[in-house]
Amino acid sequence: MASQFGDVPEPHLDTRADYDHVGGETADPDLAAAIDERIDGDVQFDEYSRQLFATDASIYEKKPIGVARPKTTADVAAIVSYCNERDIPVLPRGGGTSLAGQTVNEAVVLDFKRFMDGFVDFDPEAKTASAQPGITIAGLNAELESEGLKYAPDPAWGDKSVLGGCIGNNSTGAHSLKYDKADGYVESITAVLADGTVTEFGWMDLDELSAAADPDGDLEAQIYDAVETIIEEDAEEVHERYPDLKRNVSGYNLDVIVEDAEERGEINMGRLLAGSEGTLAVITEATVSLEPIPETTAVAMLTYDDVLDAMRDVAPILEHDPSAVEVMDDVFLEMARETPEFSDVVAMLPDGTDSTLLVEFYAESEAEGQQKVADLIADRVPDAESTVEPSDGAASITDADRNAVDVMEAYDEDRKADFWKMRKAGLPILLSNTGDDKHWPYIEDTAIPAENLAEYVAEFQEMLDELDTFASYYAHAGPGVLHIRPLLNLKTQEGVDTMLEIADDVTDLVMKYDGSVSGEHGDGRARTQWNRKFYGEHLWETFRDLKETFDPNWILNPGQVSGDEAGISDMTQDLRYDPDYDFEVPFEPELNWNNENGFQGMTELCHGCAGCTGYTDTTGGVMCPTYRAADEEITSTRGRANMLRSAMNGELPDEIVSEEFVSEVLDLCISCKGCKVDCPSGVDMAKLKAEVVNEYHNRHGSSLRDKLFKNVDSLASLASTFAPLANNATKIPGSRTLLEKTIGIAEERSLPKFTRNTLEGWWESRGGAQVPESAAERKAIVFADTYTNYSRVDVGKATIRVLEAAGVHVELSEKTDSGRPAYSKSFIDAARETARENVHTLTPRVRRGWDVVFVEPSDAVMAQSDYLDLLEGSDVHELAENAYGVTEYVNVFDLDENVDWDAPEKTLTYHGHCHQKGTNKDHHAAEVMERVGYEVDELDSGCCGMAGSFGYEAEHHSMSKAVGQEVFDLVEESDGDEVCAPGASCRTQFEDSDVADGQPPHPAEELEAALP
Repeated sequence: MASQFGDVPEPHLDTRADYDHVGGETADPDLAAAIDERIDGDVQFDEYSRQLFATDASIYEKKPIGVARPKTTADVAAIVSYCNERDIPVLPRGGGTSLAGQTVNEAVVLDFKRFMDGFVDFDPEAKTASAQPGITIAGLNAELESEGLKYAPDPAWGDKSVLGGCIGNNSTGAHSLKYDKADGYVESITAVLADGTVTEFGWMDLDELSAAADPDGDLEAQIYDAVETIIEEDAEEVHERYPDLKRNVSGYNLDVIVEDAEERGEINMGRLLAGSEGTLAVITEATVSLEPIPETTAVAMLTYDDVLDAMRDVAPILEHDPSAVEVMDDVFLEMARETPEFSDVVAMLPDGTDSTLLVEFYAESEAEGQQKVADLIADRVPDAESTVEPSDGAASITDADRNAVDVMEAYDEDRKADFWKMRKAGLPILLSNTGDDKHWPYIEDTAIPAENLAEYVAEFQEMLDELDTFASYYAHAGPGVLHIRPLLNLKTQEGVDTMLEIADDVTDLVMKYDGSVSGEHGDGRARTQWNRKFYGEHLWETFRDLKETFDPNWILNPGQVSGDEAGISDMTQDLRYDPDYDFEVPFEPELNWNNENGFQGMTELCHGCAGCTGYTDTTGGVMCPTYRAADEEITSTRGRANMLRSAMNGELPDEIVSEEFVSEVLDLCISCKGCKVDCPSGVDMAKLKAEVVNEYHNRHGSSLRDKLFKNVDSLASLASTFAPLANNATKIPGSRTLLEKTIGIAEERSLPKFTRNTLEGWWESRGGAQVPESAAERKAIVFADTYTNYSRVDVGKATIRVLEAAGVHVELSEKTDSGRPAYSKSFIDAARETARENVHTLTPRVRRGWDVVFVEPSDAVMAQSDYLDLLEGSDVHELAENAYGVTEYVNVFDLDENVDWDAPEKTLTYHGHCHQKGTNKDHHAAEVMERVGYEVDELDSGCCGMAGSFGYEAEHHSMSKAVGQEVFDLVEESDGDEVCAPGASCRTQFEDSDVADGQPPHPAEELEAALP
């Protein structure tokens, strides 16, 4: 794969094309070749791919043997059969979102998310659907929604988690008060057994089971025999040792098999595979039963002074038949308050709130939902009044029995979504700190009967106090599944020892209060160790016998649920961070890193939750554009962050500033800033990339093209001087081909057209400001960026006219370069120098009462955000605080109120700029345009794919168009009369597509058109 960093770039990887080999040496090339020749899918055995799949969302890391990406059940059977004959472990993997380490192992990884992610069949009358294991839960439900049905288990990361993983972990979610775990919805499963046999497991009565069982038969017959033996001989022990809880996913699903046999006279072997974590067989297709989608929901957010008060309220709240009861404690809320994505939501809570219970009700109508909330409030919240009167007898207790302090209600979709969004981002919020002490998941899903929750939490807190640490409590309080994550530093031996001690003590505590060691996330590497204590020696041996019957050579994800072949399981092995962990940044970072542990802390911030991979089945959000187009792990923020960390802790053979690493890992990051806002932990990949590529330039030099883009302001000035000759030169036959071959500018891409009549020239010819300073409501310096000054002068004119119509005294900036071109190509010193000049020029004016208004969104964000990374001191902060995009400026100061607008009657399809979305400043344009009289369809769109110079580069042209396609599709679906976009790059991308008639207008031009 070629790099963009040579003088004459060669074509890069095309969209969803040949990613068979990503980077580094190929491990075990003979095995890779043997598997590759047996399947229609492909293999990735190179060092980079192996490292990409060495982690999941857990605390563990183990480099696999290689990665195989099957396309069919036959592919899976061929791989498993080949590996079984040679005692090579195999690991099925979906989204890599497991929190207990189930999806990391020294094995051949079967990556189902890449190809085997299809929707197979749907029977609305039978209320069943069939799908492949790699389909996300969100993708599956999108196929079912039109019939009013859904797959009921709803793990928090349903847009990242896949069906195979959901069944493999026996997942459920926030609504388990209403629904079963995944096992309750399994109708049949197509599975590949350890010897490569393909079979279908579904319902069979006990006579059929007995007829099929044969201890001396083939593998499938032996499996039936083992299951029949468990039903006949171990039922009493199963009843005694398994907790009487709806939420228990620890150990094998023996209780379900025994219960079905006793109560129904039949069993479903597919339900035995649920929760087996890929250790018994490999699921390649599943038929699942469905539930009706509720008509509507209603939400009450109860607030408390203490988390124990909230815990005491859970059991009485359950008497109101809610669909979900979710807790968030003070630690969780405080960290959410500091996370940009959720700070506004937390700000809605009453002052002094320590903890909350989010209580949701299903309802047939909004009125019914409001009534259910009113009855709850009357019963649980003293002195509170709901929007409707409670039912007779709703309040049956005294205020002394009530623990809640206050309540907030939510009935409209946006407000309900805000409450749920904060809750569902629990793990990433807790791991959003960049220090070494983190809230690690390893005992985070214990399940306790609701009536025992308060006592359990109180005793848990005492235990943590004795160990001089603390934890956060959040998640599914209703079914008693609290996500409790103690704060520890696993880079120290003391931290690892404390983790082990807590896990051991918690197992005892769970058993004391009749709970389960895992109510949601499964055993994996974190909890398998405790199954022997929890279930007792007899059932532990039953687990192992069952495993050995299914998998005689112990090749299927060995070590999980029943330990390894020798019976060993140690939760402290293969930690991602441990006392031997080493990390070295091979250069001195240039940017300001105002976080704990600086550059290293940001690099280690990604913990693998896969938030960046959840947009391939759904639209919306900004992150991560090239992953959405390529659907390859290395193009995700998680993949890039993992590789950065791995390069600096010695797990990769290449240096972080080597040509191969920069080309393979960072080249397709388009620095859209989407991860800064959409990643719940706030991984800033654009900033990390700037540091690494800047050092690459320092060590290896830079291409001619990069230097030209870095100095585009000077080039534009020169082209403007020689316009229209400069424009006509690119029309000469063969000139564009020559430009691509020599410099690497895509010949298919439209180039900017320059004019000699610059905005600066127009400003001087008109005599400068038209609104006297003495009569102005505000005064602003309009920053005429490169594109606005030399190419799209009309946008600059419109900006000035709109501001003047709103009573603003305007002056034009002296410079046209914000530093964005240099910074976007990772020339930090050049960007810093330009930033310093602008701060030196503009901040004194700011101190005299001037605002600075930018036409181009990326330049506005440069001053508002990126300057703070480049410079220090009060000057740069003052400029950042007084810098605005043009519509942001109008909106913040309500300047539109000064104009009697006369907007044309039309609907605008508005696509915002990703940099503004990444800094939560994109909403202003739509709000202003609506207030002046337009109908606005504001697209929930990500990056357009142009990304400054990225879309001009020959090797990136196809990726640029692929990224843009999602935006194009949204435009096509919109009922708008005209597309509108503030970004110059975005408008160029639209101009080169067939969804817009020429280059779309800037919002400032739409405002100008609405002037009276």
